[in-house]
Amino acid sequence: MKYLFLLFVFIFADNSLAQDKNQAQIFWNNLKEHCGKAYEGKLDESIKNDSFSGKKLVMYVLACDENTIKIPFYVGADKSRTWVLTLEGDRIKLKHDHRHEDGSEDAITQYGGISTNTGSDKLQFFPADQETRDLIGYAATNVWWITLDESIFSYNLKRIGTDNPAFNVYFNLSNPVEAPEAPWGWE
Repeated sequence: MKYLFLLFVFIFADNSLAQDKNQAQIFWNNLKEHCGKAYEGKLDESIKNDSFSGKKLVMYVLACDENTIKIPFYVGADKSRTWVLTLEGDRIKLKHDHRHEDGSEDAITQYGGISTNTGSDKLQFFPADQETRDLIGYAATNVWWITLDESIFSYNLKRIGTDNPAFNVYFNLSNPVEAPEAPWGWE
């Protein structure tokens, strides 16, 4: 009986510790530490013939508040893309805000997904949501994920059920670069 009691105490003590640590919130707080900073990135070496190849890639953690983080993603002179992360309870939502040079919304914008669980403090997955499926039918099987640790932020996309390789871009967090101009639609 003594061992059963100790096992009971261990299990519930362990569960209460796990419940105190919301992994999505830890991920969120770690990402917010980069607010106001920009980082240069590079495509995964396996990505060939992509329209991003050979262009300077920069992410800029431009705006952070309690529940929203906006990260413009620059591809050369193209300032049309912003990743918008929203903390909704213990889940994180990823949306892609695409703009034209005049600041107006692109026809294909606000697609993405919400994490299906709290993820981990270093990895969050975002399967395509219904809004994405309705807007871009072929993207219904998209899964995006972001990794974050002390030295690397990565943005990734895989279209499940296709032979297309995953799209991966990595940003070196140990080497901030000069902040770029505001993205399109932010002037």
